[in-house]
Amino acid sequence: MPRNKKPNDYGTGIPLHEVEALARVLLPEIQAFFESEEGQREFAEWKAQQEQDKLKPN
Repeated sequence: MPRNKKPNDYGTGIPLHEVEALARVLLPEIQAFFESEEGQREFAEWKAQQEQDKLKPN
């Protein structure tokens, strides 16, 4: 008889239902930010910085 597999909490000890509740609150706010002009600008700046970091020698 197979055992029910416990969802991986990645060592946080936070119950899955709590993580899901937090995600339901935060996701719409995160989406709204990235759809805004400020969010678009910051994302473009972040992408440009990532490209610069790729070109730098270690």
